[in-house]
Amino acid sequence: MKLRNKFLSALAVVALTSCSDQMDYKEFSIYDTAYMQKKFERAGGFLSTIYADLDSDFGNYSGAMLSSATDESVYSHAGNAIESFFNGAWSPTNANSSIWTTCYHGIAYCNLFLDEFTGLKFEDYKLDKNFMAEMYQYNNYQWEARFLRAYFYFLLVRQYGGVPLLTKNMEANEASVQPRATADEIYAFIDSECAAIKDSITKDYGDLGNLAMTPANNGRANNLAVLALRARAALYHASPLFNPNNDKELWRKAAELNKAVIDSCQARKMKLSTDYRGLFIGNTSWSDANAVGEIIFGRRMPTENRNFETYNFPVGISGAGAGGGGGNCPSQNLVEAYEDGDKRFGQTIACNGDSWPNANTTPLETFEGGLNGLPKAYATPTGYYLKKYVTESVQIAGNGANTCKHVWVTFRLAEFYLNYAECMLNLTGSGYEAASGFTMTPKYAIDQVRRRAGLAGIEEGLSASEFKDKYEKERFVEFAFEGHRFFDVRRWKEGDKYFKTIYGLKITKNADGTFTETKTVVQNRQWDESKMNLFPIPQSEILKSGHVLEQNPGW
Repeated sequence: MKLRNKFLSALAVVALTSCSDQMDYKEFSIYDTAYMQKKFERAGGFLSTIYADLDSDFGNYSGAMLSSATDESVYSHAGNAIESFFNGAWSPTNANSSIWTTCYHGIAYCNLFLDEFTGLKFEDYKLDKNFMAEMYQYNNYQWEARFLRAYFYFLLVRQYGGVPLLTKNMEANEASVQPRATADEIYAFIDSECAAIKDSITKDYGDLGNLAMTPANNGRANNLAVLALRARAALYHASPLFNPNNDKELWRKAAELNKAVIDSCQARKMKLSTDYRGLFIGNTSWSDANAVGEIIFGRRMPTENRNFETYNFPVGISGAGAGGGGGNCPSQNLVEAYEDGDKRFGQTIACNGDSWPNANTTPLETFEGGLNGLPKAYATPTGYYLKKYVTESVQIAGNGANTCKHVWVTFRLAEFYLNYAECMLNLTGSGYEAASGFTMTPKYAIDQVRRRAGLAGIEEGLSASEFKDKYEKERFVEFAFEGHRFFDVRRWKEGDKYFKTIYGLKITKNADGTFTETKTVVQNRQWDESKMNLFPIPQSEILKSGHVLEQNPGW
């Protein structure tokens, strides 16, 4: 059939090379089933097109990360679009709706692939020496497509609640008038899809004969990615935003599924990396065995570049690092969440006096009047600069200017220890007890992550509320700048507690060379608990549906 759906009429991109460790992005035209039947790489290219719609956040708002709409950071360029989340400009007509558009684009591709391009026989290739391996890979594509579709629905439900549930290929005018399913129905769909495909999708892409991909497990979705998606979605479903009656069975199911991820990783000899910072540096996380041992799934960006470094290197730095944009500057809120001795602090945040990045020949001066401080344009308003995800060896200026790889970490093992701890805490009301049928306590699970950071285990004797606060701080620092905080605080319904007042550190250099540090308010932000836990449905989509789509409350 010819492609008529408006989502699919444009040029598709991205062909997956079968003997590479990366997604090879090429132009790829889609025609019809007969065309797809001619060559394996056409089906593979189409499937890989869908991977291009996965989420990442290397500065999606003209350099600003979603972190700068939370208490993690402040973007140093005033007037950036990220401010619409907290300055009153957010609305159905200014809906920050890229996820809606991208996810439904990906879902349409998944549905088309599943409806039209499965079950192909590739008769012309039967005598090819690689035929069996190629068919194995092709037959796995349907499970990848179902995983990707379920993942897109997770992105949508955590952001909007209930959304239209489209599970077959349809014309654009039909798709646009579908009503919203409930959030419970979307979570049930994600769970059932993951349950259906977890034992069918490949466990190891390194087991494809001479089509093997290296590194084996974190470039495309395998069954661990399916288990991880199912577990994370279950956690969200059990959380207060989606579980207002605190149904304990949702917490129990989430605990079981998150423990299953931990057990499956351990069975494969996966463990927490000893190099926390290396998890987020593309040249390392792409292939280093230590990092790959923790990363379950990540989106590999298609080309090497230095955009993220240019956005986030400090202003005023010297040498071939000159010209940094300041970028997403960690807040004092985040800084105060770290405990003394936490190795993650120095691996995430650059401070006054640090030598950062490599090309900068002078220690950072983030004090007022310093080389890297206010009142320089775009200097840090908080007293800090970002290290996490920033490759310090990159040079962004001069003859030595270079680029690097970037990988957005989607799922990693540490998440599931902390997810499990949260589920168990909500089941038992104690950080030191496991519910019936479980043996791992919340404390034990959290301590696995803390010890990697060089910290002692959580102290004994905390009340439930004290332990909850400890847990939330642990999650804050462990996942800083990974995209969790924006949605964690919303699913907890704690925006009033965390998102209203953002602090920085004013540093003054005294005549004797010492420094005076004063905690200051950098931003007072709007927060409306009645509506801001979910995004507004884009008004354009409501109009397109003839008002079949209903707006989220408060918007």
